[in-house]
Amino acid sequence: MTSSRTSPRRPGGSPACTCHPSTPGRTRPSGPGCGTSGCAPGRTPPATCTDAPRGATPDAPVLLLGSHLDTVVDAGRYDGVVGVLMAVEVVARLVQDHGALPFALEVIAFSDEEGTRFGKALLGSSAVAGVWDEAWWDLQDAHGTTLRSAFESFGLDPGRIAEAAVAPASLVGYLEAHIEQGPYLEQADQALGVVTSIASARRFTVEAVGEARHAGGTPYERRHDALLAAAEAALAVERICRTEQHIGTVGTMTVEPGAVNVVPGLATFAVDLRGEFDDGRDRVWDAVADAFREIGERRGVDVTPTEVHRAPAVFCAPRLMDAVRAGIVATGESAPLELFSRAGHDAMSLGLVTDVAMLFLRNPDGISHHPDEFVSAADVALGLDALATAVERLADEHLLADGADA
Repeated sequence: MTSSRTSPRRPGGSPACTCHPSTPGRTRPSGPGCGTSGCAPGRTPPATCTDAPRGATPDAPVLLLGSHLDTVVDAGRYDGVVGVLMAVEVVARLVQDHGALPFALEVIAFSDEEGTRFGKALLGSSAVAGVWDEAWWDLQDAHGTTLRSAFESFGLDPGRIAEAAVAPASLVGYLEAHIEQGPYLEQADQALGVVTSIASARRFTVEAVGEARHAGGTPYERRHDALLAAAEAALAVERICRTEQHIGTVGTMTVEPGAVNVVPGLATFAVDLRGEFDDGRDRVWDAVADAFREIGERRGVDVTPTEVHRAPAVFCAPRLMDAVRAGIVATGESAPLELFSRAGHDAMSLGLVTDVAMLFLRNPDGISHHPDEFVSAADVALGLDALATAVERLADEHLLADGADA
């Protein structure tokens, strides 16, 4: 593989950053700039900043490797960023070990996968997939700052967001390495796993509107306690999802007026619902919504859900899964575990425009979004070997296909 350091370009045609022009595959997030000519403030589209070794020909298609750089508040050090660093290392290894590949490699580091600040997940990868919604510019953080304002204060131009989009026809696919964020690889005593699909998800904000009254003077039969209705609704989410083998979480709840001597008149909570398939997820939500209605009617509280997010299940491409599986087998694991990802990933956005696949790394105790999140250096080393082998296998297949078409 050759590695051109002169004006590498993204598949969509916009300039890529050469933050470390002497080192193949290095990448940094776009933003105020790193001081090089390719990464000045406002010049690079916001979704990613890349350094792309070229393929055998100038018009070679592109295989994307990467993950995201952001995480949640008070989280660990491996969610997302380990996949970016592994992509950088794999590209560096392949540059050293090979001549020109039949496709270019591009390391891609996404911003705002989690949606922690503005409440909308997958912002960076949505821009790359070309599905940016102009309404998102009006999203506000907890301090009232809009996404547009934050964007501009960071030295970026909202009018150039479309430049982040890739040209789907130019892509070979997208490979992402990520910690599992669950216990299943550890339970199977395997370091690496093949992802089959990414969970179907829906999220709701739910308002339980009752009546705030004096805690001492209001008998139970006259109470319309919004907090108790919300608490019972939260338990219904758990009960129904456990029975139906889906994943439902009530992760936030606020209560008003919030006084020790007042029956709560308003409770607002969030529901996160996930499943392997869209139809099963929707069936479970219907059962949850029915339970909310029953609870509200019985307690004299209006329980109203509003959907704020919906994402279909994304299924990994068999040919890319086969490459990832072959990479794991090459590390010595004869029967790699296959599992669907219960967590969302940037591959969900990229799956709208190209084939995707994911490599999971063992996460002790399955804990993530927590400071104790961890992946061992030994497992990362195996993951690097597996990911590099997966890319090599795809290169071989690409050459065979080109030979058959010749």
